[in-house]
Amino acid sequence: MKVSVVIPNFNGKHFLNDCFLSLNNQEDYINEVIIIDNGSTDGSQEFIKNKIMDNFNFKINLIENEDNLGFSTAVNQGIKNSHCELVFLLNNDVELDKGCILNLIKCINSNDNIFSASSKMIQFENRDLIDDAGNEYTILGWTKKIGNNKNVASFNHSREIFSSCGGAALYKKDIFDEIGHFDENFFAYMEDVDIGYRALIEGYKNIYCPSAQVFHIGSGTSGSKYNEFKIKLAARNNIFLPYKNMPIPQLILNFLFLGVGFFIKLLFFLLKGYGIVYLAGLFEGLKNLNKVKRTKYKNKNIKNYLKIELKLILNLFKF
Repeated sequence: MKVSVVIPNFNGKHFLNDCFLSLNNQEDYINEVIIIDNGSTDGSQEFIKNKIMDNFNFKINLIENEDNLGFSTAVNQGIKNSHCELVFLLNNDVELDKGCILNLIKCINSNDNIFSASSKMIQFENRDLIDDAGNEYTILGWTKKIGNNKNVASFNHSREIFSSCGGAALYKKDIFDEIGHFDENFFAYMEDVDIGYRALIEGYKNIYCPSAQVFHIGSGTSGSKYNEFKIKLAARNNIFLPYKNMPIPQLILNFLFLGVGFFIKLLFFLLKGYGIVYLAGLFEGLKNLNKVKRTKYKNKNIKNYLKIELKLILNLFKF
């Protein structure tokens, strides 16, 4: 079985050659690579055409956007233009370890009920430390990168997770047709948690696959860990996410917890000097709730909602 690789790119020219070289080691399992350029101004498009497209053994398809349409729109373009049953989303600042794609294929095909398989993401500059071993979402409205800054040896066991990190994860294409694609209102950040959430609502699973290793530079497109663009957008999307996916009774039940979570985050960003930016993001989210298409509630999924509620509580205690 082969996969379609989907890579969004915005001003990531300096990452592309190493990213594609690492893909070349996986060519037996790659049918095509679709790279979506979001209006780069660093010469990425010309570099792809002149240095990438004819130098690898797999088919490469370049989609050129005039403007930066965001991560969600870009990967949706890639998914809709893909030809394989499995779609591998990959950030441009990620390099793959040998056997990564094969091991992801084995993980995702181990159970018909699995929607996505998340890689073991290791810090590029310090390969003894985890960057991301699967994402969890909590009742406080926080997303957790499990394992971040912890030793890689502690995360060698497969397990169910709330959602896969879209920076290096394999997805079953036919399930997108059932639950919908990435929400383009999110633009970037939290969109992978949203898609994982919707899969859980329908009874599917997301798993962490430790045998599929990648090395992640991190913030290769958006810049530093904390910046105004990222903080405002993530705060806005933190409003969108529960509003979109929780039925009204669940929202009422969790309202106080979400409020406490947002308040603690506000204190944190005040100390970092970004309090006003974080508040602006929250208000932008509240102001634009009318743009968010809520996930349709179905009575048949009531057990799944109860399981999710339990996950939200237990995830507070995962590290």
